[in-house]
Amino acid sequence: MQQVLEGRIVVVTRAAAQADELSKLLESYGAKVIVCPTIEIRELDNYERLDEALDHLYGYDWLILTSTNGVEFFIKRLLARGLKLADLDEIRVCAIGQRTADKLHDAHVHVDLIPSQSTAEGVFAALSEFAGGQEHLRGLNILLPRALVGREHLPKALEQAGARVDVVPAYQTVVPENFDRGRLSAMLAGSGDCIAFTSPSTIKNLAKLFDTHDLGKVLPGVVIACIGTITATAAAEYGLHVDIQPANFTTADLAQAIANYYSS
Repeated sequence: MQQVLEGRIVVVTRAAAQADELSKLLESYGAKVIVCPTIEIRELDNYERLDEALDHLYGYDWLILTSTNGVEFFIKRLLARGLKLADLDEIRVCAIGQRTADKLHDAHVHVDLIPSQSTAEGVFAALSEFAGGQEHLRGLNILLPRALVGREHLPKALEQAGARVDVVPAYQTVVPENFDRGRLSAMLAGSGDCIAFTSPSTIKNLAKLFDTHDLGKVLPGVVIACIGTITATAAAEYGLHVDIQPANFTTADLAQAIANYYSS
């Protein structure tokens, strides 16, 4: 593979446990990667709402999973409650993208629907089409396990269409306790050429760490790369100009877009 990122330093803000894939892809293009997670994925302090939903699985028509983290923590809790994966057989399952679908398939859970666009808007459009029109969403019972804090677009759109939606937290994203300020300081000192954001939380937590709503002043001269439109919107809200955004919202496409940016 052409080493178009030779001599470039790219900072990856993804959770440490999930940074490997992006890091290796960037390194394959010749980049030096600094992994500086601004989020940590953790179990919830209280599973009461998810447990209640799991105890009444038979009442749902659809299960919607919007991340690989959601899949992991939902299934872990389902099994911890003494339920079986077969208990999901009678429920239709929607996975927001191929990576989420793959995670479900790996766990031997069927997937009925993968939207063409891996966004909340894409999920709503795909569900409406699958049902035979938005009006057919009325009366459906939908379970949406996700992060403790998330976008409200999808549940609001479904409820406006007449569906009943239970949005239940399955995990939480927090600022890492052992945040490596040394690495971040090195980046801010000018050694980092590009910083890659893979979710709105990675941006919001960075702003929290610097107690600012204007990251443009914190990251002057650093090229900003965002995995998709939702992350790019969050970047703009925090004063960042987005230089790189792939057409498809995958890790591989993000790495390719960063390589293309520096080779053009």
